[in-house]
Amino acid sequence: MTTLYQAELTETSTANRTDWLYIRSAAILLTSMVCCAFLLRIAVVASSFLSIAARSPDHGEFGAEMGWVARSLALGHGFSSPFFPSTGPTALVPPLFPYLLAAVFRMFGLYTAKSAFVILSLDSLLCALTCIPVYLSLKYAAGERPAQLAGWLWTIYPFAIYFSGAQVWDYALTAFLFATCFCFAQQLHLQGRCSVWFGFGVLYGVTVLSNPSLLSMFPILLLTALWKVKRSGGSWLLRSIFSVLALIAIVAPWSLRNYRDMHAASPIRDGFWLEFWAGNSGDTSTSNPAWAHPATNLVEMQKFEAEGETAYLAHKHTIAVRFVRHHPLFFAGVSLRRAIRFWTGFWSFRRSYLQSEPLDIPNVFFCTCITLLMLRGIWRWWKVDRGHTVPYLILLMVFPLPYYLTHSSMDYRQPIEPEIVMLVTIGLFGIRDWTRQQTLTPSKTPVSNQPEPQMVYRLSGE
Repeated sequence: MTTLYQAELTETSTANRTDWLYIRSAAILLTSMVCCAFLLRIAVVASSFLSIAARSPDHGEFGAEMGWVARSLALGHGFSSPFFPSTGPTALVPPLFPYLLAAVFRMFGLYTAKSAFVILSLDSLLCALTCIPVYLSLKYAAGERPAQLAGWLWTIYPFAIYFSGAQVWDYALTAFLFATCFCFAQQLHLQGRCSVWFGFGVLYGVTVLSNPSLLSMFPILLLTALWKVKRSGGSWLLRSIFSVLALIAIVAPWSLRNYRDMHAASPIRDGFWLEFWAGNSGDTSTSNPAWAHPATNLVEMQKFEAEGETAYLAHKHTIAVRFVRHHPLFFAGVSLRRAIRFWTGFWSFRRSYLQSEPLDIPNVFFCTCITLLMLRGIWRWWKVDRGHTVPYLILLMVFPLPYYLTHSSMDYRQPIEPEIVMLVTIGLFGIRDWTRQQTLTPSKTPVSNQPEPQMVYRLSGE
């Protein structure tokens, strides 16, 4: 065995051992993050699940529309009745979370304390697992240290803890699914097999069934990956077809169900015009006035029952569009207010408003600080690496648009909160010292009077 061959074996063995140690340390790190995150959230669950399951006339705390549809599924009445009375088939909410909640109801009882504890625990687990795509996304784009910091920041992030441990809704499920899609999309251009691109479409289709507002990001993430493939000379058309067909295959059955049962074209859900009317009815006392919804207004509930869901929503469409046409400046002004509320939590400091929303002042302070740190992170990252910053920037511009037009609050931000936390991490800790050191191996041994080879610094993942 030659000396050169022995050296090659030694180098290979050392590299393999280093890779194994790195994988093991990363696994230990992620396990620690997930366990700590879950323990924090389960503590909130322990203090909130009994209030969720407390007796009430309509069990509205148990997921509201999501919970009422899940109740109908659990009782064998199909995907129907989005409000407490029985009103027939519905497409008012997306299907994924109601089916999950219905499974919990069937196993642990309808509106029981056990069901409340189980569904909140599942939400908490999904939220804790979101540490993994948060870590992997930022590790690919910016390196190990920012990835670790972002993962730990998500572990203790107050919004993530509250919305997963104290609210029965799709927040944790959607955030986990989209964070995984976002992480997947970052390295999609490196995958040559069409089956991987098909898998991305399947995963994104499942995410859309959890929250259709994220559908707007699918073409952007896909086109970004395809542009990178085309730029490197790869075959991009076939890969794009596989991803699009996969998403259609997942979403199409639900769209056909809606067309069959609701007699109207609604790919995932049909409630947009109800929300649009609620936010553009002329009432600006709150961003989303309670009286505009059948769940909290008996008169509206009677109209919903009498007209049926499709006709009721068509009527809201008509009167909402008519209002906007007659009051375009009002619509523009209130849309600007909604945009400000989405990123700051601020709607009004009127005494009557604050009496009904006593936590708004501390929430405005915290939310505004998060937004400022997020913007600082975008700016810092943009100066160093625009390529990895662009998807985050487009996400922040595109995703909130429907909420600027309807109504906005903190809970509507939850699907993209993991990405916000990544940017906040950069805003807090900077990016200058997060580069990975690379050494250049000289082709010849440098002469003693020549300068040493310089070190090359770059962001990992480039």
